[in-house]
Amino acid sequence: MSPQDQHKPVRKAVFPVAGLGTRFLPATKAIPKELLPIVDRPLIQYAVDEALEAGIEELIFVTGRGKVAIVEHFDTAYELEATMVERGKSLDVLESTRIKPGNLVTVRQQVPLGLGHAIWCARAIVGDEPFAIFLPDELMIGTPGCMKQMVDAHAKVGGNVISVLEVPREEVSSYGVIAPGGKPEGYGGTLTEVKGLVEKPKIEEAPSNLILSGRYILQPDVMRTLESQGEGTGGEIQLTDAMARMIGSQPFHAVTFDGRRFDCGSKLGLVEATLALALDREDIGAEVRAMAKKLLEQS
Repeated sequence: MSPQDQHKPVRKAVFPVAGLGTRFLPATKAIPKELLPIVDRPLIQYAVDEALEAGIEELIFVTGRGKVAIVEHFDTAYELEATMVERGKSLDVLESTRIKPGNLVTVRQQVPLGLGHAIWCARAIVGDEPFAIFLPDELMIGTPGCMKQMVDAHAKVGGNVISVLEVPREEVSSYGVIAPGGKPEGYGGTLTEVKGLVEKPKIEEAPSNLILSGRYILQPDVMRTLESQGEGTGGEIQLTDAMARMIGSQPFHAVTFDGRRFDCGSKLGLVEATLALALDREDIGAEVRAMAKKLLEQS
């Protein structure tokens, strides 16, 4: 791949949303976990808004059975909008849910074989250009957003760019961890060369405390790597293993995200995100703070 190809703009993003959401049962028996609300916006909406802010033009949802509602959320709801207009209500609240026709594509992951397999299912739509990956469970809040920070870095260094966060050493065994290299000159302190990747290492074997945080910009070569990827941790096809095989053959950098991250794949993380973002709201923040204080005093 030529240096020019390594710097192609990032226009497409893959959202793996085929998971069953068993941690949130019974809430997710009929409702996809990606539609669980953080205050008044579903989790997937935050990821899509982050993608659009970064200049992403085409959204690729890798779905499974029972996930039609995710796509419908970004469709036009004629009856709802007509009723709102009749009642004199503004449609502005729905503006971010309207995706231009043709800019949202879905593919099916028919068998749950892991994140790497889910990404591979989108290979025909990704084609021969770099693409972003969003794990919606990871709610990233920052100004600018996480992907915008990554796209800006990719425009400078090209190749592959991943988002990382620094965590306490004792937590590394729950995540993918990078082996960091040097910092490229002239690009600031948030950009680090990646020398290796390890999925869920033992604490004593972890090469750093910098963990993958659910955002990636990858070259299309990863699809060919995933084609021959064997099963990894948990008996699944791991994206981390495929990326690790690519390191050394093309540029690989990590951006330390400047912002807040909430692990909404867990109940505690979802509650934390809801409370934190509610406190930030101008319309309800003060009331939520007073309510939380009252509840704490009563407990």
